[in-house]
Formats: sequence, structure tokens, C-alpha cells
Amino acid sequence: MLSPVRVLVAGAGRSIGRSIAEVLTERGHDVVATARDVAALQDLKVERILSLDVRSAESVAAAVGAAGELDAVVNNAGVTGRGPLESFPLEEFVRVLDVNTLGPLRLAQAVVPRWRERGSGVLVNVSSVQGRIGTPLEGVYAASKHALEALSETLHFELGHFGIRVVIIEPGYIAPGMQHTADHAGPDVYQELSAQWDATVDTLTGPGGRPGPEVVGHAVADALEVPSTPLRVEVGKDAAMVLGLRRTMSDAELEATMRQALGLTW
Repeated sequence: MLSPVRVLVAGAGRSIGRSIAEVLTERGHDVVATARDVAALQDLKVERILSLDVRSAESVAAAVGAAGELDAVVNNAGVTGRGPLESFPLEEFVRVLDVNTLGPLRLAQAVVPRWRERGSGVLVNVSSVQGRIGTPLEGVYAASKHALEALSETLHFELGHFGIRVVIIEPGYIAPGMQHTADHAGPDVYQELSAQWDATVDTLTGPGGRPGPEVVGHAVADALEVPSTPLRVEVGKDAAMVLGLRRTMSDAELEATMRQALGLTW
């Protein structure tokens, strides 16, 4: 392993973010855990706990300033956006983009000038399988992650010259799943699609169910510790399967295969 790094984890309050903070700490790194609600972080055994709202440039600047000299940033803060695009509230779409896409960019802009002068740094952006594939009723979330992947790939090209690495983590379904606090059911005609799509989770994850969030934590730790880590890292058997099909099939072939495998009649 390389020398321990000081890493800020955004969105460390629950599930994947909490596991990332715990795994990095277990593996000897100095973790600055952040969340909008610091009460959710109080029982974390990390180097430091800070408040951070990735939608606020002032909050980002304050957190980065208080964190000390950082070697890495893990952008994990995120929100969902579920519902048919026909009626999805555009103000809510803007909120999802602000957190999932602009939030990571705000953090990158806050740390890159210092890293560029120093000649090192690692930016890890937690995306999703849905950063590569659009899925029914999850178009808003998928759009935010597609945009995050595009920004990350551009940052990879722009910043590699200065010794700064960028890694995109692409989990599949991970237990316990994200909180759905602002779903939009939309018109009743989409209820059958919703029922069919909800039933696909068991097929995609297999008899073992969703893996725990620690698999993402270890993928992030590996990305920080292994300089040869590729730009994109798939996490979970379902992610590897779906993204493998995406790479080898045409759009029509992929759709037909997924419809058959998942039993979709919509």
C-alpha cells in the first residue's frame, strides 16, 4: 500500500458514503467525513467530521479550508430522481443535477488549483450503472450520472497532465439502496411500468441479493492506493453484467436482451 492519504468523503452520512469512510479508516487513511447533517456522522471513528452542503459554494469552500491538506476527494453525495419524464417537475430535476453533477464539480474546482501546483491528487466520483445506461422511470437520476461521467472523463484528460488522477466508480444495486424521498408517481398510465421495473431488482442481483456497501468502500480504497486504477471501475456482478452487454451489443440488441431477461412487456 502507498502511504496513508488524507481524503475528504462527501455524503458520508449513510450507506455507501458511510462504508467508504469506514473502509478507508480501517485501511489506515485519514478520513474527513462530511454531510449536510453532521449528526449522522457523530458515531463515525474518523479523523475529522465537517458539515458540507455540496450545493453551496460557500459551504464547499469552508469545508475544504477546514479539512487541511487533502490528497484525495471522494464525491459520493447524491439524491435520487424517480418518475416518468412526461410529468417530472423541472425544479426537482434541477435539484438532482445540482447535487449529483454540479456538487462534485464544485468540490473539484475547490481542490484542483492546489493539487495542480503540487502535482498530485486523486478525485474519485461515485457514479452508477445508470451513468452509462438510461433506465425506465429513473431518467432524471441517470441523466445526472451521465453528466457526471462526462465531466469526470473531461477532467481525466485535462488534469492527468498535472499528475492528478480521476476515477469513476460505477456500482450496480447496493444494499440497502438510496433513500427515495421525492419520487413522483406521474400519471396512472405508468403504474404498470413501475410495477414491472420494480420487479426486476431480484433478477439483476441474483439469489444472493444486493451486496453490502463495503464493496464500494473497498473499490474506492483500491482506487486511492493503486495508481494504475483505470478511469472507470465497475462494482458488483450486476454492474459487470449489464455494462458488459452495453459494450458488446447494439442498442436494439441490448433492449431485446434486457426485455427478455427481465420479463418486461411495457
